[in-house]
Amino acid sequence: MKLIRFFLLAVVFMPFLSSCSYNTIIEKQESVNAQWAQVENVYQRRADLIPNLVNTVKGYAAHEQETLEGVIEARSKATSVNVNPGEMSASGLQQFQKAQEGLSSALSRLMVVVERYPDLKANENFRDLQAQLEGTENRISVERMKFNEATRDYNTYIAKFPRNIIASVFSFEKKPYFEAAAGAAEAPKVEF
Repeated sequence: MKLIRFFLLAVVFMPFLSSCSYNTIIEKQESVNAQWAQVENVYQRRADLIPNLVNTVKGYAAHEQETLEGVIEARSKATSVNVNPGEMSASGLQQFQKAQEGLSSALSRLMVVVERYPDLKANENFRDLQAQLEGTENRISVERMKFNEATRDYNTYIAKFPRNIIASVFSFEKKPYFEAAAGAAEAPKVEF
């Protein structure tokens, strides 16, 4: 009798435990991972632009060594923090974000230094680098937004019944969002 009851329960619950939900969870998880890779990609692009920007400023402002070294050090810290999308945690994402904020702050200080050198602002190479950096900052914002959308889609999907049962059985966990830093309601303004 117990065997028959178990078999009937298995037949009744089979649609809820189908591989369709599992496969969709995998697809959504991969979407989050791919979007995270794109976030890292645009941050790497910014990091790659910085040495050229620093070298251009060096030629004009050799005595601003402390600021230039600060930018180089912040870049080094930012590129050393990596987040594995498969093991993404809120603390790991927060550490990554903190390193990136340090780099943004150092770049803001560099732009203040640039204000003191009108010849530098007129330099074509510097203007090109500045435009590329501005475009990259915009891409960072867009990719972080897309990452959060993919994360929201994934988190919502695994939280709904009956997929939450499948998610817990296969140890799918909620992914953290990329959040703005506390107190960072507005980006620093630098005018050229």
